[in-house]
Amino acid sequence: MGKFRTKFALTKLIALTNERDVNALELLLAQAIFDLIQPSAVGFYRLLDAREGRFLATLIGREEVGNEITGDLRKTLLSCVETGLSIQSFGADGVLATFYPLKGQKNETVAVVTLERPKNVVDLHEIMEMVLQIYRNLVMLINDNERDTLTGLLNRKTFEQKISKVFLAMLSERDRKNESIEKKYFLAIFDIDHFKRVNDEYGHLIGDEVLLMFSQLMTKAFRDKDLLFRFGGEEFLAVFECAKADDMQCALDRFKEQVGHFSFPQVGKVTVSAGYTEVSQDYTSTQLIDRADAALYFAKNNGRNRVSLYEYLVGNGDLQEVIKEGEMELF
Repeated sequence: MGKFRTKFALTKLIALTNERDVNALELLLAQAIFDLIQPSAVGFYRLLDAREGRFLATLIGREEVGNEITGDLRKTLLSCVETGLSIQSFGADGVLATFYPLKGQKNETVAVVTLERPKNVVDLHEIMEMVLQIYRNLVMLINDNERDTLTGLLNRKTFEQKISKVFLAMLSERDRKNESIEKKYFLAIFDIDHFKRVNDEYGHLIGDEVLLMFSQLMTKAFRDKDLLFRFGGEEFLAVFECAKADDMQCALDRFKEQVGHFSFPQVGKVTVSAGYTEVSQDYTSTQLIDRADAALYFAKNNGRNRVSLYEYLVGNGDLQEVIKEGEMELF
């Protein structure tokens, strides 16, 4: 490898190691492989649901296919996921496609990376394996830093970074001055009702199992792009993109019902209360949390197992708006 090529490769690796967002890292990986190995196309297929065969595709070198992946491609991707082994196949146009499974922290396949190139190109399998190992190591480091150890959800210390990106997205939409496509965001806080009773009656190991299963219900109920956090103890926080408050209320009520109908091993039924507020750049992240928290406590103090919207409660006179600035409270 010449001096220029070596410098180019190192530049790509630096870009990879500088990124702290796992989703953004997928595009950087695909681009790095495309620039370093120079195939005809690179694909990164993140596994969303193995049973339904759903993947989220990031492609370099050919058109985006979205999530509707069918036919031989879907079959080969699922085979790669199930076996955990690389697969090679030739297309009708004489292009060799190699499917590489990408393993997660528990050695399960979490994505498939595809490399397409003409069949007369020298096999670069070993280089690909090394690049994918670098990527896996990076993701593990990011997850160790950003994820809650028990549930795998985002942890509390990553919240400011994530909400800052939401504020930037809102600012970008506003700058376009197109109200018809303006996005709304909502911040919700969830609290498992009477969780202390679970720990007292069944012990902390069973309590941890309830927290783990609750987090899994959250992951299944909400979208891949929704930001889900464990904030501490039995308290969870989420940031959603949603067109209007009514739709958000329906989604949160639906999740509340799913939790209420789920049977937790040894514990049986538990319920959840939630409070939420619309995200606005007029307020700091701390003030938004305070608003959602006020709605949550209203829900818990008025029967539990319910979902409350802060703005509705204030408008209806059930809550008095409090804006905190430093140590002062302005009513």
